Amino acid sequence: MRIHADGHRKVREVLLVLILSAVALACFTVRAAPAGALVPSVGLTKPVNGDVDAKMSTGLAFRGDVTPGLMGEIGVAYRSESRFGNQLDVRSWPVTASLYFKPGPLYIGAGVGWYQTTFAFADGSPFEDETRQDFGVHAGGGLELPITKAVGVDLNGRYVMMQDQQSQLVPESFDPDFWAMSLGLAMHF
Repeated sequence: MRIHADGHRKVREVLLVLILSAVALACFTVRAAPAGALVPSVGLTKPVNGDVDAKMSTGLAFRGDVTPGLMGEIGVAYRSESRFGNQLDVRSWPVTASLYFKPGPLYIGAGVGWYQTTFAFADGSPFEDETRQDFGVHAGGGLELPITKAVGVDLNGRYVMMQDQQSQLVPESFDPDFWAMSLGLAMHF
């Protein structure tokens, strides 16, 4: 799906409204549940292949107990990385759903994600920017350490697997798999 530069703002606005609506719905729906948490976070992402340095990322997750020892999570994030000698900027904002086995402060699990990805080419490039949607899967886990009854520190790590991406630059394809580590503040309600 190609989206011209003037359409990027509209796409971002629509996505922001959808994401905020989903978070609000999740918060409203789970309020009656015995346990829930909102987890804003900052982190680092590092592509598996290539000589790209780790980059900052941000995220927001909503977590709730599905059953004792089983936790569900819906999250949104934003990450960006440069490829091919800064000729291509890859920006992604995934919406993910995860299920974690949580026997205590440690948790481990897996999930799926819908990745909106924009390929923004350098100024003067003959190529047009484009945005596409892909699905990916992830596996990971973390540790939540309580500070108070209502607040905890959350350390999370995951490995994200996606299909190879096509590029208009040489080489024509690349592996978008990446590692992500984040540090968040779990606010329980």
